Amino acid sequence: DVEGVEGVFFGSDFITITKGQSLDWQVMKPLILGSIMDHYNSGEETITAEKKRDNSLKVDEENDTDIVKQIKELLDTRVRPAVAMDGGDIIFDDYKKGVVYLHMQGACSGCPSSTVTLKTGIENMLKHYIPEIMEVRQVVE
Repeated sequence: DVEGVEGVFFGSDFITITKGQSLDWQVMKPLILGSIMDHYNSGEETITAEKKRDNSLKVDEENDTDIVKQIKELLDTRVRPAVAMDGGDIIFDDYKKGVVYLHMQGACSGCPSSTVTLKTGIENMLKHYIPEIMEVRQVVE
């Protein structure tokens, strides 16, 4: 409800706020912190059941190929914990013809260094462990 807030991303132990470029954090910070405190003091749910989206990587899905299972396992164990420390998350979307498609969320979404992270970090790591991978691309919603 705070004017200028464009997005809110909830991690397991953090909240990432995205604001409009024309606004100053010094002005917005007290409003945002006050809003968060008011919400927690109200006792209301943060995310209602109908709005919850399962972002966990399901390694044992029946229809996943061996390559997809390997990709999900590497993302879950090597990438997501590091990205979460910076207030973001990376979610597997698809794998087709050597290309891995990933969603960037939270602080990673729209971050100037996210392309570098995606290409040099994640892509190189996945190629190292899974030779069939040729490229990693970001899925933009």
